[in-house]
Amino acid sequence: MTRRGGRRDRRLPGRGDAGDTEAGPVLRAVGLSRVYGRGESAVVAVDGVDLDVPAGQTLAVTGPSGCGKSTLLHLLGGLDRPDEGEVWLGGQRIDLLGERALARLRRRAVGFVHQDFHLMDELTAAENVELPALLAGDSPRTARRRAAALLDRVGLADRGRHLPTELSGGQRQRVAIARALVNEPLVVLADEPTGNLDTAATHDVLRLFADLRATGQTLVLVTHDERVAATADRVVSLRDGASAEDTSVIAGGSRLGALLGWEE
Repeated sequence: MTRRGGRRDRRLPGRGDAGDTEAGPVLRAVGLSRVYGRGESAVVAVDGVDLDVPAGQTLAVTGPSGCGKSTLLHLLGGLDRPDEGEVWLGGQRIDLLGERALARLRRRAVGFVHQDFHLMDELTAAENVELPALLAGDSPRTARRRAAALLDRVGLADRGRHLPTELSGGQRQRVAIARALVNEPLVVLADEPTGNLDTAATHDVLRLFADLRATGQTLVLVTHDERVAATADRVVSLRDGASAEDTSVIAGGSRLGALLGWEE
């Protein structure tokens, strides 16, 4: 953490390290605000949001287009910086970190899943999953072993040598989820993870998220889909960049099949 007028604390929350989460949530936003532009053209994307996400919780963030959902997710994951407020991850404040320290933290402690997958087309599925582990300093052998295990976990053990262009949308999203998990992050942040998928692929991805939830992985999902939101433990609705409603979902992900209309 960078302290104003002080030295930088180089200890960052990382793989398998929940920091001081026993004393508080794994992810916390305090008075978080983000404004784009100035004067009359200024747009308030996030407006004074307070948010606590306990370890192991699946949180869905909903709201109409343009309400600040994706901006909030980017702020929580260190992809953007707030104009006001604080972001805490694993018991440490991260919004004051320098760029290099913040990049290291994102690699080790945050897994991102994007609507458009963000896979590298020139790399195979296995190489896409390996890449974050290599950037975090793992040996090639360790990265390969972890990637193989994760591709098996997401049901793509036989697709590791395929390029993204040779995979379906649902398969690409499952590769992206495996990549997000490769460094055993404290939290996975998913921005409309089913937005570009058909119904069958959406079912596959949500089953995978349900499995992650069962293992205690902390998840924050931004979604327009009420069915997806209903599989979470908790739903926060945004309106005009501010939190308008915070609701616990009865039974959470245990109602996954019924909510999606699956025949078990």
